[in-house]
Amino acid sequence: MTIFGNERRLFLENESETEHLGRELARVVVASGQGLTVFLEGDLGMGKTTLSRGVMRGLGHEGAVKSPTYTLVEPYEHLRPMAYHFDLYRVGDPEELEYMGIRDYFTGQSLCLIEWPERGKGLLPEADLEIHLEREGEGRSAVLRAGSEQGAALLNQLELIGPDH
Repeated sequence: MTIFGNERRLFLENESETEHLGRELARVVVASGQGLTVFLEGDLGMGKTTLSRGVMRGLGHEGAVKSPTYTLVEPYEHLRPMAYHFDLYRVGDPEELEYMGIRDYFTGQSLCLIEWPERGKGLLPEADLEIHLEREGEGRSAVLRAGSEQGAALLNQLELIGPDH
């Protein structure tokens, strides 16, 4: 589903701005009182985990935020909303996700951040928000695209950052 007109593009000059975007995403999710499914897309090293760290810190997590490359999911159940950070990079077949009970994480009340979502195709729900990161000069470009009415509403509330904002 594409929500017409609900796409934002911005330039993230450095890691700090990428993390700030994550904190801003956390702010609007908390304010909404609802969960959210976010697909994080981009090549290795583009800042998906950095953005995730910003989200978790924005929700109040004070410890380390690591990419769950080998565990597939890092739960942050002490946060409100409960948050789950998935990294599906090492998934060979989407059916592997069925064995871990992946559908149980998507309650509508939890925030789910999914790196490499294409590897879970067919088992993952549709994204409320997709964030695509890619190299642009010394920084990163970020394209944020709403995939649901809820994602569109949150996207419109984000206070975007970067030199143009």
